[in-house]
Amino acid sequence: MNNNKKNISSSKTDNSSPSGEVGRGVAAIQYIDLYRECRDMIAEHSASLLNAPREQALADFERLGFPTQKEERYKYTDVAAAFAPDYGLNLQHIDIPIDPYQVFRCDVPNLSTSLYFVVNDRFYDKALPKAMLPEGVLVMSLLEAAVKYPELIGKYYAKQARTHKDGINALNTMFCQDGLFIYVPKGVVVTRPIQIVNILRADVDLMVNRRVLIVVEEQAEACVLFCDHAIDDHQFLTTQISEVYIGENAHLELYELEETHVKNHRFANMYVDQQRSSSATIDSITLHNGLTRNRTDVTLSGEYAETNMYGCVIADKQQHVDNNTLIDHRVSNCQSNELYKYVLDDEAVGAFAGRVLVRENAQKTVSQETNANLCATDTARMYTQPMLEIYADDVKCSHGSTVGQLNEQALFYMRQRGIPEAEARMLLKFAFAGEVLDSIKMEPLRDRLHHLVEKRFRGELSKCEGCRLCK
Repeated sequence: MNNNKKNISSSKTDNSSPSGEVGRGVAAIQYIDLYRECRDMIAEHSASLLNAPREQALADFERLGFPTQKEERYKYTDVAAAFAPDYGLNLQHIDIPIDPYQVFRCDVPNLSTSLYFVVNDRFYDKALPKAMLPEGVLVMSLLEAAVKYPELIGKYYAKQARTHKDGINALNTMFCQDGLFIYVPKGVVVTRPIQIVNILRADVDLMVNRRVLIVVEEQAEACVLFCDHAIDDHQFLTTQISEVYIGENAHLELYELEETHVKNHRFANMYVDQQRSSSATIDSITLHNGLTRNRTDVTLSGEYAETNMYGCVIADKQQHVDNNTLIDHRVSNCQSNELYKYVLDDEAVGAFAGRVLVRENAQKTVSQETNANLCATDTARMYTQPMLEIYADDVKCSHGSTVGQLNEQALFYMRQRGIPEAEARMLLKFAFAGEVLDSIKMEPLRDRLHHLVEKRFRGELSKCEGCRLCK
């Protein structure tokens, strides 16, 4: 990157907290001051539709600040501490000299995808896949879409990810200038998976505020795969807000794979709205990270909608992964299934809080929520909080969680048959995580993830698999 730090707007101000204490207000003030200083620059490099909610977001962020651990949905992650360091922000949209098609090579065998890239927060449009998408399907810059299709973007943007209750939403809405827009029109079936590779690239510690908007109209079908990679040895802080709309009788498979490095902090909020007879499969895999905090809220707005949500976390060293979910059953005859599994080693910290809300009118609801966790060491920690909140009387709902260690009898059995202890431990971990991996419908991706997870347990996956710069 040709620019140095003076070309990047800094988040740090002269405000300091007493005795070096990082407080909620102090951590937020630097971003409030930065926004006020750079608001014209932010607007200049964005679009009017994206600019419209910024001032309200600022007012909300001034009132809320960063979420604290006193708040129920954030009690397992110290948000203010993660945002306290001095990160640069590329608010001037300085061009980053990178050709991701040369840097990144997806080595998932037999997985034929329409491959697109987002570099930091900007859609890479200098070269696009040769394979044509069905007519009417859009995969493009959110900034460009806001200019070309204002009525379409205006109908959906910032409608689910509201800023008045969540400081992360407010901060992202203040600073985001671009992102990704995926649109599948009515009745269109996209047979080839759409793969989005998010690449973090910088010569300095960088904060990235990215936005994702996905609209799958009625009777349409699509499969979207997100892969997160970092190709520079700097600290990155990413906020990503995703809004997903799934129309009547529409179907969406959405996979997220995080494979970055220990200096990466990720705060991702996803909001999904499902209409009548729609189906969604949401699968989140965290293979390598520093600190990850994912929030996923699914609203079942139409009858006979179905949600399947899966998560797999593999963490070691001092890594921290916090998944917080909400499935809101608002109408009757809907079904949800949720399964999250964690494998924690060394001094890793995991957290899962999943709430299933069944409203008074949501009769005939069927819901199952399971969180199973494996702590491979005495120093790993897991916090688990599955929750059912039911106001209807004709439902079938269950939830449960487990936290345990490796089965010593199974280890003894395997060692008696000549399997080295390290290999036996790896095989047991792999078998434990396999249930989530097997939920992936794309066979080539499922097979590849089995391979990556095995390498991860063997300690061989310390850098992103598909990045040529890391090899």
